[in-house]
Amino acid sequence: MTIVEPHRSHPSGVPAVAAYRQVRRATAQLLAQGPPGVGALPVAHCPDWTVRDLVAHLVEICARVHGRVTGSVPGAAPDGGLAELLAEWERLSGPVEEFLAGPESMDRHILVMDAFTHELDLRQALGVAPPVDHPALPVASGVLLKGFSASLDGHGLPPLAVQTEHGSAVAGTGDPAVTVAGPWHEVYLSLAGRRSTAQIRSLRWSADPGRWLPAFTWGPFRVPESSVAGSVR
Repeated sequence: MTIVEPHRSHPSGVPAVAAYRQVRRATAQLLAQGPPGVGALPVAHCPDWTVRDLVAHLVEICARVHGRVTGSVPGAAPDGGLAELLAEWERLSGPVEEFLAGPESMDRHILVMDAFTHELDLRQALGVAPPVDHPALPVASGVLLKGFSASLDGHGLPPLAVQTEHGSAVAGTGDPAVTVAGPWHEVYLSLAGRRSTAQIRSLRWSADPGRWLPAFTWGPFRVPESSVAGSVR
C-alpha cells in the first residue's frame, strides 16, 4: 500500500469496500480492547467529542449514505451504548458497501477518508499506535492530497514533494523544488487538520515551511492552535 498514489486505479472499487469494512472492524476491535468506560474518553483530535460521539458520527454518516442508496429515510442513531451503535453500523453497512463497490468517485473516496481518519482519532484517544499499513490508506490519502493540492494552488504556492516510508507524491501543480517528509501517519494527520503549526514545522522540510503553512487549512480542516498527542520520528 502507498500513501502517494491519489490517482491510482482500483478495479471495480474493491479496495474502497475492503477499506471501509476494515475501518468498521478495527473500530469494533479497538473498542472491545478499551478500558472500562471507554465511550466517555475524550477525543483530542475532535474537541468536545467523546469516543461515543465519534462512533455515533460514523453511524450517522453511514445512515445518510444508506438512505441515499436505498431511498429510505435515515433513522436516528441509537441512544444506547457503544454495542448498540456498532450493531447499527453493521446493520446499515451492506448497501453502503455495495455502493462503495461501484465505479470510483470522489464521494465514495471521501466516505472512506472520513471513516479512516476517525479510526486514527480513536487510536489516539485510546493510546494505540497507528497501523503500519491499512487498506484505507491509498484512497484516504488520495483525497487529502487532492484537497491539499487545490489549497496550494488556491494560495498561489509552489508545489511540494510529499514523502513517507510508503513513497512520494507531488502536491500542487508543477515541478516541486521543496520536499516535506515524515512518517506516513504524521504527514496524513498534518493534511487532515490534526497537527499544529509547530508539529507541521517539525516534519522534515528541505526549506523553511512558513509560506506553505496557510495551505494546511483547507476544506473542513483547520490547523489546531495547540499540539495534540503524537511526535514526529
